[in-house]
Amino acid sequence: MISLHGPHGAVEPQGSEAADATPTVAIWIDLDDPSAEEVQQVEATTGIRVPSRKALSEVENSSRLRRLKNGFSLSTPMITFDKVDSSLKPLGFVLTKDHLVTVRFHDLRAFAEVKKRIAEGDGPGTTSTEIFLLLVEELVDSLADALEDMGADLDALSTRIFDFDVRGGAPASDDKLKTQTPRRRDLALRRILRGIGRRGKALGKIRSSLLGLERIVPFVANECEHLIGAEQGPRFEAVRRDIASLDEFEIRQSENVQFLLDATLGLINMEQNNTFRVLTVVSVVGIPPTLVTSLYGMNFKHMPELDWAYGYPYGLALVVLSALVPMVFFRMRGWF
Repeated sequence: MISLHGPHGAVEPQGSEAADATPTVAIWIDLDDPSAEEVQQVEATTGIRVPSRKALSEVENSSRLRRLKNGFSLSTPMITFDKVDSSLKPLGFVLTKDHLVTVRFHDLRAFAEVKKRIAEGDGPGTTSTEIFLLLVEELVDSLADALEDMGADLDALSTRIFDFDVRGGAPASDDKLKTQTPRRRDLALRRILRGIGRRGKALGKIRSSLLGLERIVPFVANECEHLIGAEQGPRFEAVRRDIASLDEFEIRQSENVQFLLDATLGLINMEQNNTFRVLTVVSVVGIPPTLVTSLYGMNFKHMPELDWAYGYPYGLALVVLSALVPMVFFRMRGWF
């Protein structure tokens, strides 16, 4: 889909006829998952070569930051900001003196916000460089919001992990859930692990997005001096500092994810140790009764207890006592 935007907002007509208005009034041409026909329309009317999705997905720096005959081609992976299952999709910019062409393959809040700001006159949008700077600022703001949400999610996970009652499998303050079965405790720990894994995966994608913008901003500021106004230089520097601060914040969040992962694995090890301890106690408790019954199961001719009137109750009592003594001992030692 093609959408055209001038200094005061969206330019009509839109859709298949939108490219006809491009050369004269449109500054920003936004291509949202464009078809081949739409790409051809833009190229024919502007003379700008629109990069393909394959070209935008190239990972080498020389492919992501390229100087063209009449401008610059820039690309970066950008997270989809989907909390359920985020992914990375390419985002491209073609920046010239007269036009900014953006190529994307998923909805981004930053683009909608910039379109709204231009339409309302909130922020400069009279040149291609100004619109590009607005987009980068909003993208950085979106990544900052994502990292803030990630921090809140990790704090909630931290509370679940460190309030997790190892014996009961529930937060220490929740008396009703302390009677959960081992299976339910295992499921709770599995959910925590999955939550940590999802957030670690999302952090990696946010890191890739930040790295792409971190390369684009200084490249444009240094290479596009003839396109940048005097008032835009400080804004580029402010964006660069914002990205650097977000990098540091993301590193701390990644360290927090690793810390929570280690803590969860420690809880799992404790649960496993508890299971093995119970099995050990059961096996030890069963040894003395087995020894007693084995002794009286031997076919010797002279065994005094065989002739006793209460020999059988005596043998049963001895079996029970031999099992109770180890249980009392382990109980006193706090093994179970």
